[in-house]
Amino acid sequence: MSINALGIDVVLPALMQMGAALNVEDENTRQLVISAYVLGLAIGQILYGPLADRFGRRKPLFFGLGIFVTGAVLAAFSPTFTVMLLLRALQGFGAASTRVIAVSTVRDLYGGRRMAEVMSIIMMIFMIVPIFAPSLGKLFMLLGGWPMIYLLTAAVTLAVTAWAWFRLPETLKPENKRSLAFDSILQGFRIVVSNRVAACYMLASTTIMGALFGFINSAQQIYVDIYDMEDVFTLMFALGGTLMAISSYSNSRLVGGIGMRRLSHGALLGFITITGIWLIITLLGPVPFWLFFLLFSLAMFQFGWVGGNFNAIAMEPLGHVAGTAASVQGFVSTLGSGMFGALIGQAFDGTLTPIAAGYFILGVLSLILVLIAERGKLFQQVSPSAGKPV
Repeated sequence: MSINALGIDVVLPALMQMGAALNVEDENTRQLVISAYVLGLAIGQILYGPLADRFGRRKPLFFGLGIFVTGAVLAAFSPTFTVMLLLRALQGFGAASTRVIAVSTVRDLYGGRRMAEVMSIIMMIFMIVPIFAPSLGKLFMLLGGWPMIYLLTAAVTLAVTAWAWFRLPETLKPENKRSLAFDSILQGFRIVVSNRVAACYMLASTTIMGALFGFINSAQQIYVDIYDMEDVFTLMFALGGTLMAISSYSNSRLVGGIGMRRLSHGALLGFITITGIWLIITLLGPVPFWLFFLLFSLAMFQFGWVGGNFNAIAMEPLGHVAGTAASVQGFVSTLGSGMFGALIGQAFDGTLTPIAAGYFILGVLSLILVLIAERGKLFQQVSPSAGKPV
C-alpha cells in the first residue's frame, strides 16, 4: 500500500516543472498526471482480483510491481505530456495489484473487528506516505529534476518488492481457489454487487474517498495560489497526512471496543457537520489560513475513522471470494473516487468553495448509502458470528 500511495503523492511538487517541460501551461490540466494514474489503478484491479483468486496472492502482486517499475522508468523519459499520461496510467495499472493483494490477504487472515483493526493499520500506512512523499519528491528533484522522481521511485519499489518476496506468505487457502472461466468470474462479481451491505458500503467508501482525491488534485493550488505558501507546501501537506495517520491508528485501537459501525457512523456525521460549516464560511468571503487548516484538519481526522471501517464492513460478508471482492470494490471505489476527485480539482477557481462543496456533498451521499445499507438505522452493533444486527 505504501507503493500505491507513493505513486500518487511523490509527483505533486513536480507538477509545475513537468508542465513547463512538456509545454502544458494550464494548471488544472497538469492535474491529469494524478487522474491518469488513478484511472490505471482502477482498471487494473478488475484483472488482479480473479488472478489472485486463481493463482494466489504472491504471483499477481509481483507481476504488478514489475509493471509499476517499468512504467516509472519509462515515464522519466517521456517526450510529450500525452506519453506521460499513458505511462502514468501504466504505473497505476501495476500498482493496482498492491491494493487488491493487501485487502485480499487481510480478509484471508482476519474477520470482524480484528479485520477492521488491521485495515486501519493499512490505512495508516496509506496516510503516512503522504507525510513524506512530497518532500521525498522535492529531494529527488534536487538530485536530477523531475525525471529523477520516477527513477528513484522505481528503486524504492524494487526494495519493497524484495522485502515482500521474503516476508509475504501465500494466504489463499486451496479450497478457496476459483476458476478463471468467464462464468466463474461473473458469478464472483455478481456475489459482490448483489450483497446490499457490501455494495452500499463500497459506494459509500467511494464517495468519501473522492473527497481525499479532490484535495490531492487541488492541494498545490490551494497552498501556493491561494495562500502563497510554496516554500512550505510539502510541510503543510505532511501535517495533513500526519493527522489522518494518527486518526487511522487511533481507529485501530478504538474499533475493538466501540465497533466498526458506531465509530464510522459517528465520524461520518462529524465529517458532514464540519464540512457544512466550512462551505458556509467559504461563501461569505476569503477564509484565513488558520481557519481553513483547522476545519480541513478536523474533517480529515474524521475521515481516518471512516475509510478503514467502511472497507472492512464491505469485505466482511465476502471472505469466500476475497480476491474478486477486493478487485470489484477496488475498481469501483478507485474509479469513482478518482472521477469525483478530478471533478473537484477541475472546478478549482481560486477559492476554497469548490473543495468545501465537494467534501460536503460527497459526505451527504455517503450517509445516504450507509442508511440504505443499514435499512435506515445507524450505530447498530453486529454479531460477529451471525453477521446480523443485535
